[in-house]
Amino acid sequence: MRILITGSNGLLGQKLVKLCEKNQLTYLATSKGENRNPNCPLQKYVSMDITNPLEINKIFDSFYPTHLIHTAAITNVDYCEINPQECIESNVTASHYLFETCKRFHTHFNLLSTDFVFDGKNGPYKEEDEVNPLSVYAQSKVSAENLVLQSSYTNWAITRTIIVYGQAFNYSRSNIVLWVYNSLKNQKTINVVNDQYRMPTWAEDLAWACLELAKKSSKGIFHVSGEEFLSMYELAVKIAQFYHLDLNLLKECDSKSLNQPALRPPKTGFILDKIKKEIAYKPTPLKDTLGMFNFEKY
Repeated sequence: MRILITGSNGLLGQKLVKLCEKNQLTYLATSKGENRNPNCPLQKYVSMDITNPLEINKIFDSFYPTHLIHTAAITNVDYCEINPQECIESNVTASHYLFETCKRFHTHFNLLSTDFVFDGKNGPYKEEDEVNPLSVYAQSKVSAENLVLQSSYTNWAITRTIIVYGQAFNYSRSNIVLWVYNSLKNQKTINVVNDQYRMPTWAEDLAWACLELAKKSSKGIFHVSGEEFLSMYELAVKIAQFYHLDLNLLKECDSKSLNQPALRPPKTGFILDKIKKEIAYKPTPLKDTLGMFNFEKY
């Protein structure tokens, strides 16, 4: 196996690098710009602009990957709604370039996708359920999926996931645990919606699943998430309680009151039977993952 990782500076990308290092797998980590992950050796990193097919071809020619795990994307839902062309270029056009290159090199292509492909009316969802995107971001992911689904090339997987959380080095994006912890730790009141239900995903679990799917060259769509089905407010309460933070700083609200540019599906969640059967996936309980955070290290 020779694994090419896109988005290696991101949360999932860093966890993939960590697992590849631990298991002594041959890999090449890529992101746009410099390597921001101190756990990724410089000789195993190269800058790659996924919107530039010439750069992609050059790296494939030199590394010749057997597997590509495509984590790079613009995932800020409201940013995508305001900047649709940039979203399409990064999430759809770049995926097209990567997939076409994988076809030429006979590389297994794993596209990371999202629960937001669904409208949230009938969750939790199984892999075969009909998609119905509500936002520019969600539509970009559906479009990227369709590039793969409508191709005659069959050496691919689509890994959909939900609210990935964890810690990473030099990582500018926050996630639900970091946002709640840092806000309440600094005595800041936050509004948390009570009408959006999710199954949050520990980044290490998702990285493990991606590598196991690569090892088997698994084909098809797979749903990978945690098992606990919670409203965002319920999740915030659990985080606050675990770290003994002030619950009075959490203010319950509904989605409409936030006036966010992009619509969110109310209730998603996944049925995990397929991924459990494919790779014996067993997600780590939320409480256990919260005990693994190291707020001094990152």
